[in-house]
Amino acid sequence: MQRMKFFIDTHDQRNKSFPGGITKEQFADFFGGFEKAARDEGVVVLRVHVGFEEGRAFCFTMAPTAEHVRKAHERAGLPFDTITEVSTATPGDLFFEPRA
Repeated sequence: MQRMKFFIDTHDQRNKSFPGGITKEQFADFFGGFEKAARDEGVVVLRVHVGFEEGRAFCFTMAPTAEHVRKAHERAGLPFDTITEVSTATPGDLFFEPRA
């Protein structure tokens, strides 16, 4: 299995990368297809934060590369604004790493 990294991608209706006026029900229907596309591309969807009123979404995923995340979005027909590799900053991730 390839080493997995964390990514956050962004979607905003002002940039036409998130559908304006989408309901929670419509989003739930679409999200199932995105999850399948992600699995098919080797991407694990960990969490999605959605601001329905603002028309914005932020997807938190694990994948070998940003290219895998891009392909998952392409397969699902979901445009995005950015894909950024990130590190988590919880006590277990960064702050309590053993020092040599």
